[in-house]
Amino acid sequence: MNRLTKPTLVLLALIALGLVRAESLDPASQAKLDAKIKLVQGWAADAAIVSAVKAHNATTSPESAAMTQEKWKGASVLDPFVRSFTKNAAAEFLKAKRSESLSEAFLSGADGTKVAFLTKPTNWSHKGKAKHDEPMSGKVWQGAVEVDESTGQQQVQVGVPVLDGEKPIGSLVVGFSVSKLANE
Repeated sequence: MNRLTKPTLVLLALIALGLVRAESLDPASQAKLDAKIKLVQGWAADAAIVSAVKAHNATTSPESAAMTQEKWKGASVLDPFVRSFTKNAAAEFLKAKRSESLSEAFLSGADGTKVAFLTKPTNWSHKGKAKHDEPMSGKVWQGAVEVDESTGQQQVQVGVPVLDGEKPIGSLVVGFSVSKLANE
């Protein structure tokens, strides 16, 4: 019988506990997602999105400056500050792009804090997370298939840079429902 190394046993235990997932999309769903990524890159280049991120990066409201992750978690979706992110021009643009497979979308400024979204995301800032940091380096990011904390759906997220010319100034993260993507 083969002996398993300690690191292998730890990894197997984590997988069994559901703490590590290695789920990915089947090739047909990945091809559909690749086409969606191209669409999302187009959205990130739209004047409504770029101007909203530029304005966010230029000035910080007192409410935004005072917001912390802890306060954000405790804020109701009905809170006027939270709702303001679903009522601006960038949010209206994102609402117009909704599809059957789109489960969430949020736009962040260079500092990782929110500019607009469809529904309140779990985090106020995504700075320090690959979904924001990779787009801020000019790259497209794709996450693993997961059950999203804020939507409760099995989805895959993608993050694309919002560019001012060739310079990344923010990120647009969009989640797609795996089951609905497969059926499109």
